[in-house]
Amino acid sequence: MNATNFINNSFAPLPNQSIDIISPASNKVIGKVALSSPDQVDAAVQAAHNAFLSWSSLTVKSRIQYLIRFHQLVIKHKDELADLIVLEHGKTKEEALAEVAKGNETVEFALSLPQIYLGTHLEVSRGVHCQDVRRPHGVVVSIVPFNFPFMVPMWTLPIAIAAGNTFVLKPSEKVPLTMGFTMKLIQEAGFPEGVVNIVHGTASVVQQLCDHPKVKAVTFVGTSHVAELLSHRCRLLNKRVLCLGGAKNHLVASPDCDIDMASSDIVASFSGCSGQRCMAASVLLTIGSQPKLLEAIVKKAEALGPAQSGKNIGPVIDAISRDKIVRYIEESEKGGAKILLDGRKWITRDDLKASGGFWVGPTVILHTNKKDSALHDEIFGPVISIYECSTKEEAIEIENANPYGNAACIYTNQGAIAEWYTKRFSAGMLGVNIGVPVPREPFSFGGINRSNFGDFDITGLGGLEFFTHHRKITTKWTPPKEASWMS
Repeated sequence: MNATNFINNSFAPLPNQSIDIISPASNKVIGKVALSSPDQVDAAVQAAHNAFLSWSSLTVKSRIQYLIRFHQLVIKHKDELADLIVLEHGKTKEEALAEVAKGNETVEFALSLPQIYLGTHLEVSRGVHCQDVRRPHGVVVSIVPFNFPFMVPMWTLPIAIAAGNTFVLKPSEKVPLTMGFTMKLIQEAGFPEGVVNIVHGTASVVQQLCDHPKVKAVTFVGTSHVAELLSHRCRLLNKRVLCLGGAKNHLVASPDCDIDMASSDIVASFSGCSGQRCMAASVLLTIGSQPKLLEAIVKKAEALGPAQSGKNIGPVIDAISRDKIVRYIEESEKGGAKILLDGRKWITRDDLKASGGFWVGPTVILHTNKKDSALHDEIFGPVISIYECSTKEEAIEIENANPYGNAACIYTNQGAIAEWYTKRFSAGMLGVNIGVPVPREPFSFGGINRSNFGDFDITGLGGLEFFTHHRKITTKWTPPKEASWMS
């Protein structure tokens, strides 16, 4: 299986320059992905540019007819899409199916645009009317990460094109096959040439897309370091830009929390998708000592096994990620932290060593030193760092000191306690007894602080605002010079 560029509704042949696609479960080569040349990147942007006038001239209702067909094709082919996610990313089949369903929810939101793509109109003075209408930008680019090969592209693609833009996608070179199959569904849905395009590659392709004079808007999801660089780069070129970065999400357990519900949710939050999601729990702050909660967390996390089916955990994406996770565990242990559950044991298991994959198990670390790096850095793996706070004020101080701002959650059975925390957390998406508080459409996904380098959210109504601009029209007509029976 090879991943090649998709331009004007056609797949290009594999160019001379390509790199291997590696399955994280086996460390085996499963295909090659194209490394696009500058001419190929330009061809994709030019194709989108050429398609923009005719595509944007269609009514919103006409444009979503293509998305209606695409939505149904995603449902029809959900298993094929999920199997590709399992193969190239490493998720369990259940996680992959859930990802496809969640991505298709954003398509469903885009289908509602005829009802919400509304302007306003008012007679502001006698004979003078003002009108506010939405207009698409033109060619928009989305640069997406490896951790959700289907869902994250669907955060932008359906809303962008339903709003009238044309689209160039740059998937992660680590997981390009899922979007390749998705483009076959775009073909089958009958989209006109040039409306949706894909170019593959690495950093040089990203830079060229951002710098291209015919690209009007750019979205990016990835690390905060790169998000900040791309945001500055695009702003200097006067492009609309939204770059979402990393996270260090904090959970707080109040002494009154339901131990069974909270422990189950905490384990799902930090270990689901192998911890490779920007909404995963990373730090648990307990108010006072809560040994029964910790015992329940360890017991439930320990029951998870290394597998790509059922309620288990798949591998992490590559050896670099695995080694980074192990390094943080080792540093914590050397610094005096207690390893309550050690995921490093998976690495030495004979069966997992024989598989060749990048396996690391769920890990629970109890810290006593606030300065431990595992309490502050984004690890991006199935690791939860726990720290005992004396007061709720101390917990908020720790959470607020975190430079990121994607998510935070309070576990409690009391509304007053929940309200106290939600008013003080420094994050854009908050949960009450929900450790992965991803908003559902029409609500928008987006963090604050160093998790968001932009002025908008990326999905839902925030996505509609990002992918359109407002045009204001003021009109005055001279009265007819000759009276008639219609006067």
